[in-house]
Amino acid sequence: MVIVYEAANTFEANLLKGLLEQQGIEVTIAGEYLQGGIGELPVAGLVTLSVEEIDLLAAQKIIKDYEAGVYALEDED
Repeated sequence: MVIVYEAANTFEANLLKGLLEQQGIEVTIAGEYLQGGIGELPVAGLVTLSVEEIDLLAAQKIIKDYEAGVYALEDED
């Protein structure tokens, strides 16, 4: 498996995991439980998502769309 994304927190990691799994991509989250030690550990790069190498390009496309706001909910006025 290869790391495809460094999440800001466990919520974002699980959100992306769900998006990727909806497209049939197997995802592993690493470092999910390390955030409790933030006072002792460097903050960046704790929570990562990994996918099989064969799924890397598809996963990167989904993540790019996520970052561009494609999956954002619209505000109801």
